[in-house]
Amino acid sequence: MQHLTGRWRIVEMELWDQDAIDLIEPGFIEFAGDGTGQFGFIAVRGSMDCRTTERNGNLAVEFSWVGDDEGDEVSGRGWAALLQDATLEGHLFIHMGDDSGFRTDPARCTDRQGRR
Repeated sequence: MQHLTGRWRIVEMELWDQDAIDLIEPGFIEFAGDGTGQFGFIAVRGSMDCRTTERNGNLAVEFSWVGDDEGDEVSGRGWAALLQDATLEGHLFIHMGDDSGFRTDPARCTDRQGRR
């Protein structure tokens, strides 16, 4: 999972525009080297349990997650794949709720404000 490790900036989601994605803080997904991770967009924050896999010949990760959406407990699942252009493409599912594809910036973010 080392090629995925780090913080990635969410720059596109199927259901929401960038202003919505960045409502509380710049949207992100972050993978740690120990198989955990976290993400945040709009008012949703999640903690992930990740498993490395392969998707269409690309390094990928599948994950389950738990978190909150404006204080309400939520959970779900998702996946992200590393593409040839060094972007991540994935899909996030909220249990009994919305689901959306997402894409990250090719550069990894280095801080919580989205600055590189």
